[in-house]
Amino acid sequence: MTEPGRDLRLFSEDHLLAQLETAPFQNGYFVVEFYADDGGRPSRKPTGRVEVFYLYPSGGTLRDKDLNLLWYDSSFDTYRGFRPPERQR
Repeated sequence: MTEPGRDLRLFSEDHLLAQLETAPFQNGYFVVEFYADDGGRPSRKPTGRVEVFYLYPSGGTLRDKDLNLLWYDSSFDTYRGFRPPERQR
């Protein structure tokens, strides 16, 4: 459950994990939302726009709406031991 006043759209690994609890999973990726900077990258600060991003757990990559690779973290890679939150899909 989200803490009151906690904005999960601010990019961080903890906020990404929290969003995965309820994010739709389709075609091998999770659909998440973050604030985006002027370059369309996830932002750690509030901005005037929110964009959709895609986390591919089979590679630990976060991609933008055009599927450009923006970020990799091995701790989100299922081949390196990441286990997405358990829920029915």
